[in-house]
Amino acid sequence: TAALGEKCGEVGPLLLAEAPTDLRAACVFPAAVGFLAVSSVITMSAPFFLGKIIDVIYTDPTVDSSHSLTHLCLVLSGVFLCGAAANAVRVYLMQTSGQRIVNRLRTSLFSSVLRQEVAFFDKTRTGELINRLSSDTALLGRSVTENLSDGLRAGAQASVGIGMMFFVSPSLATFVLSVGPPVSILAVIYGRYLRKLTKLTQDSLAQATQLAEERIGNIRTVRAFGKEMTEIEKYAGKMDHVMQLARKEACARAFFFGATGLSGNLIVLSVLYKGGLLMGSAQMTVGELSSFLLYAFWVGVSIGGLSSFYSELMKGLGAGGRLWELLEREPELPFNEGVILNQESFQGTLEFRNVHFSYPARPEVPIFQDFSLSIPSASVTALVGPSGSGKSTVVSLLLRLYDPVSGTISLDGHDIRQLNPVWLRSKIGTVSQEPILFSCSIAENIAYGADDPSSVTAEQIERVADVANAGAFIRDFPQGFNTVVGEKGVLLSGGQKQRIAIARALLKNPKILLLDEAT
Repeated sequence: TAALGEKCGEVGPLLLAEAPTDLRAACVFPAAVGFLAVSSVITMSAPFFLGKIIDVIYTDPTVDSSHSLTHLCLVLSGVFLCGAAANAVRVYLMQTSGQRIVNRLRTSLFSSVLRQEVAFFDKTRTGELINRLSSDTALLGRSVTENLSDGLRAGAQASVGIGMMFFVSPSLATFVLSVGPPVSILAVIYGRYLRKLTKLTQDSLAQATQLAEERIGNIRTVRAFGKEMTEIEKYAGKMDHVMQLARKEACARAFFFGATGLSGNLIVLSVLYKGGLLMGSAQMTVGELSSFLLYAFWVGVSIGGLSSFYSELMKGLGAGGRLWELLEREPELPFNEGVILNQESFQGTLEFRNVHFSYPARPEVPIFQDFSLSIPSASVTALVGPSGSGKSTVVSLLLRLYDPVSGTISLDGHDIRQLNPVWLRSKIGTVSQEPILFSCSIAENIAYGADDPSSVTAEQIERVADVANAGAFIRDFPQGFNTVVGEKGVLLSGGQKQRIAIARALLKNPKILLLDEAT
């Protein structure tokens, strides 16, 4: 029990961080626990009443006990009906409460990921992040929905059952429960092993997801080089490693559940043995022994339920730890804080002064050393140089996707590190070398450049498309501006994507326009 409490304490902060703040939602979980207590108490009262019924039947065969028997059965039926209703409400409330927590967790995790600096994505694979959002949250979700509900129910029933066993016969209960300590020690060892194994499994799944996401996203390159079978073999190798870990988990689960099942059977056998001796010495009635047997059976079933709960909890903790790391991580660059310049005095003069820079993922490779550049406002400046000379890096630094190692980059004399990054980027329009479009319509992709895409009119979209020399080919499509471009704009040519990206940047009406080798 202490080990279980310790593990629950570890996952507690993760769940509390996502707990609902509104009063109505906050009351759902306590209400569910209340109905859980009611249904568990009623369920565990059944053996006591059944024992009384058996005693009524066997007390004196010559006495007509039909009235007492009918009364007890009617009372017991009413109690069972109340227990069934409480159990149904408990399941509903626990499911909705748990799912609400998981939904908030996923939203918070996605928000945390999007707030990270670009250097974080340079070092973290996309497939791994997707796996955290999907697989890890689903695994934790099972732990805090049906698994948590069933685990609390099993714990409540086991506690009440053990209490009633001591109420019926303290000496028999003490004898029977001597099997408890060995099972508890086994559970601690098993839980630690399973948690470690779950972390390894989730890491392996993340690697497999990354491989699949990257190869499927670049299927044209794979197809062009005829590497389909090679990639299939690579993915199969990743999944084979996952399967090896799954076999280890299956062996551990088989041993643990086999041991707990054996302990349950030993409890029943102990009751029959010791109870028979107590009945022989007239220290127990047949009804008391029957009640005790039923309580022992329920305790055994509850121990099995707790075993499943503990197993799933350890898996949830293995996934939850990594989710907590992402949720707690603070971005190295500020997300939405800093100085906002006065709109009237904004000019757009840019200056690089003695800038030294290398990418965080490759700090040993310098890109700029003592780089200086001045670009006056209301001017057009072209940067010319060979591939790899740092032209795209200038764009990234102006957008403050990275900070220089030393030196300053200023806008109207203000170091951009002091400015609000969201405000700064709202003043800059950009078209990259390889523009990425979203898997939606052309109109939606162009409207993405506006502060509020929902307020953009069709006339505004068509106007910027014509300015970007994209209107003609867009209107040639059967669906026109409603044409869906496919994932990353795969259904369009490179030049078409560039022109739509230019239209998107123009719709923003930026103070500064950055074109990185745009056609």
